[in-house]
Amino acid sequence: MKHLLKISDLTTDEFEGLLKLAQKLKAEIKAGVEHHLLKGKSLGMIFSKSSTRTRVSFEVGMYQLGGKSLFLSSSDIQLGRGETVYDTAKVLSRYLDGIMIRTFLQSDVEDLAKYGSIPVINGLTDDHHPCQALADLFAIYEHKGKLKGLKLAYVGDGNNVAHSLMEACAKAGVDFAVASPKGYSCREDIVEGAIQQAKKTGCKIVVTEDPVEAVSGADAIYTDTWVSMGQESEKQERIKVFMPYQVNKKLYSHANDGAIFLHCLPAYRGYEMTEDIIDAPFSVVFDEAENRLHVQKAVMATLMG
Repeated sequence: MKHLLKISDLTTDEFEGLLKLAQKLKAEIKAGVEHHLLKGKSLGMIFSKSSTRTRVSFEVGMYQLGGKSLFLSSSDIQLGRGETVYDTAKVLSRYLDGIMIRTFLQSDVEDLAKYGSIPVINGLTDDHHPCQALADLFAIYEHKGKLKGLKLAYVGDGNNVAHSLMEACAKAGVDFAVASPKGYSCREDIVEGAIQQAKKTGCKIVVTEDPVEAVSGADAIYTDTWVSMGQESEKQERIKVFMPYQVNKKLYSHANDGAIFLHCLPAYRGYEMTEDIIDAPFSVVFDEAENRLHVQKAVMATLMG
């Protein structure tokens, strides 16, 4: 494992290893046990897209691992504004021990990894969000005690979060059903890749336009914002299209008893889910958010240690 660019790049053993290490690091930090596995190491964090959870969790994670982090916003770095990705990768490789990048194009992340000589972590692109998917499955494991044999239903936009969740479920042997409106479904190549992986782990991938079909028999229900960064001009149209996909008590009733609710945040109450869902006892969104810290520490320790 040299980088974390997308979930499908990981072997099943690497995927499971990250979750086990995250569990260990979480238990240790809760017990007050220091683990300075990256003492003296530096992580550069490139942000072309703003963030709350990504920045805070990576900065705190590096601190807890004994290393240092350096925040680089789009106004601090020349990437995409005259300097090539090739040159940026070569220069940063001379200064840093790892790079986390949160940006638009997946190709920028791939090129940083290709041309640089240090590990690259995808903090989010328009196509993938691997750190989020790891945190999500870790949260499901904590609350359900297992992964293999469960069913996760995703309702909403077939976006980067849906892509990485689908790939993660295929790796972990979790049945995955995604319901999106026509024209907003997941990319066909990512779906096909997940289906092929799912055959190896014995789970199913279902793509549908029917939210009830997706949620029926689910052990966990997931949704995300209908209007991602850069889509603000489409807001009114998207609200109209996605309102039938709102996660509410009526839709939740089709899931298995004890089904948990997940959301990667930020959440827009009254839109993708109702308040009585996100604030319910079965909602694990804040455990899920906390787990970004622990899984990202596991990723950094594995790549940079």
